[in-house]
Amino acid sequence: MVQPDCPFCSIVRGEQKADVVFETEDVVVIRDIAPQAPVHLLAIPKIHVPSAAYAKDGRLWASLMTTAVEVAAAQGLSSYRLVVNCGEQAGMSIPHLHVHILGGRRFRWPPG
Repeated sequence: MVQPDCPFCSIVRGEQKADVVFETEDVVVIRDIAPQAPVHLLAIPKIHVPSAAYAKDGRLWASLMTTAVEVAAAQGLSSYRLVVNCGEQAGMSIPHLHVHILGGRRFRWPPG
């Protein structure tokens, strides 16, 4: 299921252009249009899930995380950060579950 007004669903349907890096049956990985690191990719499920709070299917999580790890390796990242924001106050700007794959620089903790 996809949502007609969701930018990520538009990418999945091929209606909106994106720099697609990798694709599986369940997940598409694109370059972020406002990168926060030298490598900043988004792993996006092809079905519309508004946020992590709605992602009850363990197979979806397994597919997202496995794809994220495989893509990080394919990008030559030996050290990277995977981020899932849940809700607007956490920094989620598009209400469609996605995993940020960030790498290519040293990160600080706490992320703030």
